[in-house]
Amino acid sequence: MAHPGEQLPEEVLALIFRHLPLRDRAAAARVCRAWAAAATCSAVWHDTIVSCDCEGEGMLPPYLSSCLDYVHNLWLEFEPSRERSRRLATQLLTALAGRTPGLRGLHLECRGEKPLFDAGRDVLDAVHAICRAAPALRHLDLRRLPFTLDDALVLQVARGCPELRSLFLNNSTLVGSVGPGSVLELLEACPRLCTLGLHLASLSHPALDVLAAPHRAPLELLALRCACPEDARAPPLPNEAWASLRHRHPGLIVEVELEPALSDESVTRVLQPAMPVAALSLCLSGDTVGPVRFAALHYAATLCVLEVRAAASAELDAALELLAARCSGLREVHCFCVVRPSVLHAFRAHCPRLRSYTLKLKREPHPWRPTLVE
Repeated sequence: MAHPGEQLPEEVLALIFRHLPLRDRAAAARVCRAWAAAATCSAVWHDTIVSCDCEGEGMLPPYLSSCLDYVHNLWLEFEPSRERSRRLATQLLTALAGRTPGLRGLHLECRGEKPLFDAGRDVLDAVHAICRAAPALRHLDLRRLPFTLDDALVLQVARGCPELRSLFLNNSTLVGSVGPGSVLELLEACPRLCTLGLHLASLSHPALDVLAAPHRAPLELLALRCACPEDARAPPLPNEAWASLRHRHPGLIVEVELEPALSDESVTRVLQPAMPVAALSLCLSGDTVGPVRFAALHYAATLCVLEVRAAASAELDAALELLAARCSGLREVHCFCVVRPSVLHAFRAHCPRLRSYTLKLKREPHPWRPTLVE
């Protein structure tokens, strides 16, 4: 009788094994020679997703460590408040930094709550090591990393990753420690960078000028988060600079998140008419009606997604109806307060591309689920 692994070609086994967690890949490699060959081939490891909450100690035994050379894109999930999950994550990142100069993409996803007063030095040191050892890195996503990112990390990326295409630093930290100077150096060192996520305080007028330079690759996405005191105090970026950037990159998409740290005055400085805002998230402690009206007047040609968290009011309902009438390209609208029926009717009537909405006419238990448009 043939062994189970010999009943399927290696390429079919590889397609199966690529969906297994590391511990199951290790178990498969011990079944027989055919399974070991399939479990250790490059196709299994090219795109690897690891959840450290599901893995056990010794998730990467020595006979599989060489497979790290095949990892091109790694999505790593861990829970920083759980010591074992965090240790496994840092061990894997450190091992990866020691073996794979061919890494192309790294996405870190933190689950659960971050321990209080935790700077995340162990995790950030491992990210530093990755950036030093992976000159071919093209995509680095730290949006879901709850630790304060700083200039040293950005400068390490600038020095070590010249092929970078996308970088997301717009995480949920309450302290903005990435200065505009380090971002400017990053842009000059990485001319192919076409997707960038930042806190507002990290962006500057000179950086917009560099992004608008004729020699740069087309800028596709600029995601801005405004959530910490440094963002509220950031100097305004002039409308003329946004107009030049939009003219240089006509396909540019700008995503803006405005959080409670911003005063009404700060919001008026952030939102500029020439910004090609495609996604706008408003979670403000002050006026929300004004920004919604501003978006209706200036972002009618670009706005695709709107999220609003505010107290219900007749004024907000009127602003939403105005936005619905002007922004016919909207695909999603999510308002986390009760609205009057005419608001729902306005979006259904004027937005033919609408695919998902959260527009509740009465209070419901949370979480509120969006309605999908058939």
